Amino acid sequence: MRAAAIFGLGTSPADLEPFKADSATTWIEGLPASASEADSIVIFGGDGTIHRHLSALVRLQLPLLVVPAGSGNDFARALRLRSIQDSLRTWRDFESGKIRPKPIDLGIIRRTDPPPIERYFCCVAGCGLDSMIARRANQMPRWLRGHGGYVLALLPELFKLPAYQVRITCGNVGGENCRDEKWRLTLLAAFANTQFYGDGMRIAPQADMADGQLDICRISRLNPLELFCLFPTVYFGRHLLSHKVECSKAENVRLETEIPLEIYADGEFVCKTPAEISAAAGALNIITPSR
Repeated sequence: MRAAAIFGLGTSPADLEPFKADSATTWIEGLPASASEADSIVIFGGDGTIHRHLSALVRLQLPLLVVPAGSGNDFARALRLRSIQDSLRTWRDFESGKIRPKPIDLGIIRRTDPPPIERYFCCVAGCGLDSMIARRANQMPRWLRGHGGYVLALLPELFKLPAYQVRITCGNVGGENCRDEKWRLTLLAAFANTQFYGDGMRIAPQADMADGQLDICRISRLNPLELFCLFPTVYFGRHLLSHKVECSKAENVRLETEIPLEIYADGEFVCKTPAEISAAAGALNIITPSR
C-alpha cells in the first residue's frame, strides 16, 4: 500500500513514525498530485487543516484517515477519533483489511455575487454571533485556541449580542419547520454536517454525516442572561429544548441577511452573505473505527 501523509501546523514527519512501525506501507509526504500516486491519505491536523485541503481530497477520492492534532478537532471527534492512538488503531485495522472506507457528506458554500466562491466544509458553517466569535478566536495564540479559546472569545461579546435580520430559504426539504422563511431577527444561524463545533459543542446533536442533508440551527435574539444560561447546554445538545432555538434539516438553503455578514466554516472565513449552502452527499471517503 502507498499512503500520503499531510502535516498541519504544529505537526511534523516525527508524528508519522508510529504509523511506519511494523508496517509494509510505503509513505510519501504531501498531497499527491493524482489518485494514481497513492492508495490512501493520512492527515495530521485539526479542522482548519482539513478544511484547507477538502477540495483536493474530494477531487482525489482517496480513503482518508484523520489524526487529531490541531487546536480544534471536531471533525475527528465526530468520526470517533478522539486521540492519536484511536487513529493509529484504526489505521492498523485498515491496513489489515478489517475495515473499509465509507463515503460521508460534506457541506458546500457557493456565492455567485462577486467575488464568486465555492468552498467545501466538513463540520459547521455559520453566521452572526458564531462568526464574530470565530474571528476573535482566530486572533488568539494557537495553544489558547485549543484550550477554551471559543469560550474566551465569547466573553467579550456577551453584552453586545447583536441580532440581524436573516432569511433562510430551504430547498428539497428533509425535515419539519423548514420552509420559505420571512426576515427574522437572528442571533446565530448554523448549518451543520456534524454534531460538533467550537471544540466539543453539540450544536446539531441529530446531525448525520451520511443522510445527504444539513442540520440547520437558528437561535433568535437573546439577552445576556438568556445566553449565559443557554450556552452551557450546547455541550450536551440540550439547547434544543429552548423555545428560542429552532432546528430542521434540508439538502440546500439560501442564506440572506439585511446587511452582509461574514460566513465562517470549520473556524475559517469563507465569504459574506448572501450565499447558497448545500450538502454534498458522499463527497469524501473516510476511514473510521469499526463500531
